Amino acid sequence: MNKYKIAGLNVCAANSAELADVLLVNIENKTKTALFFANTNFIVKCQPIVHLLENEHIVIVNDGVGMDLANLLVNRCRFPDNLNGTDFVPFICRKSKRPLRIFLVGAKPGIANKAAKVLIEQYGQQIVGVCDGYGQFKSRPQLVEEINSADADVVLVAFGNPMQEQWIIDNTQKINAPLMLGIGALFDFLAGDKQRAPVWVRRIRMEWFFRMCLEPRRLLKRYTYDLLIFFYYCIAR
Repeated sequence: MNKYKIAGLNVCAANSAELADVLLVNIENKTKTALFFANTNFIVKCQPIVHLLENEHIVIVNDGVGMDLANLLVNRCRFPDNLNGTDFVPFICRKSKRPLRIFLVGAKPGIANKAAKVLIEQYGQQIVGVCDGYGQFKSRPQLVEEINSADADVVLVAFGNPMQEQWIIDNTQKINAPLMLGIGALFDFLAGDKQRAPVWVRRIRMEWFFRMCLEPRRLLKRYTYDLLIFFYYCIAR
């Protein structure tokens, strides 16, 4: 897969099928991979840990129209596909020839359990463990051992940027699962706790605006001031 340098990070250029094929082979071969979906918020929030993201086991892919615009600005080309955890996780589940053994970590109490039920019933996956990102996470210092005992293929981590990336980096060598993903709001969408933009809105690359309209207090700064910071990092680095 080709890589483009954006804001100091090497971002892979691949479509969903190519990426899924590589990761499924890695799972079967027990080759460790950490997959991060880089959107504008990721670039801004993860600047303090950029040096930790330069690792052969880490794969960073583009998420959102902001990354496409940045690649046009810096590298004079577009990414071949828009990759985000909300679409890619169901995609790789469907593409896998066998049910993946998945451990879910993060989100509000009850949300990950609902997401797990959807992954079982709609995508035919095998859920081997669930831990929310609040009380359960704080009260389970043995979580790494639990994940290893469950023999997970995939660990989905939903703490938000940059906490999920930092946690994955800190535990990559401790956790035996071949694939760990930082997936942001995936559990919320699967559980129905947050509303996904209609398909036609996603097709015209305006999902960010739809989400901002639903959560203006939380997302307005991300898509205004932080967006300027994002392009600054893209140009400066």
